[in-house]
Amino acid sequence: MIAIITGDIINSEEHEASEWMGVLKDYLLQLGKSPYDWEIYRGDEFQLRVPEERALEISIHIKALIKAIKNLDVRMGIGLGTETYASNRVSESNGPAYQRSGRTFESLKEDKTNLTIATGHEFYDRTLNLMLKLALDFMDDWSTVSAEIVALALQNPQTSQQEIAKQLKIQQSAVSQRQKRARLDLVYELLEYYAQTVKELRS
Repeated sequence: MIAIITGDIINSEEHEASEWMGVLKDYLLQLGKSPYDWEIYRGDEFQLRVPEERALEISIHIKALIKAIKNLDVRMGIGLGTETYASNRVSESNGPAYQRSGRTFESLKEDKTNLTIATGHEFYDRTLNLMLKLALDFMDDWSTVSAEIVALALQNPQTSQQEIAKQLKIQQSAVSQRQKRARLDLVYELLEYYAQTVKELRS
């Protein structure tokens, strides 16, 4: 199995591309090469191929990076499955993972939600998407500083609050407060549940 993430930037028309494009590209470059592993197209849409076990973490990381920019957010559809045709461009490759990602991404505007997943298994889809809706209740409300603290935590999971405080030039207590406001503990619990679900899907 692989995971395909299809997304676009919300409110991009109200911002210069230079405000978010560099941030998104810098992160995607850490994940692979363009256009084989990822592409940005039609101005503000993107698609990337990632290991299925990291798909949700990467999606939340992208959300945090984009929400760290004032008045911006991102919409993403995650599809898990196989790849039956691999082109030298991710946008021209095909298979169930691509089809599920595309369909679930298209459903987002109707469902008025910003993140959804399609695994090909109704039970897991229903459970995961309910959990995502509940998590989006606070993730969609992240302030720029909350989003920044989540992005830093996901980028360097082993980094201590003291090290983050030094990097941001703030007190350690402020880092702790920001992580609590961002509900980082629940983000980690959600990622643990997703990892367990992927193991069950593989078995």
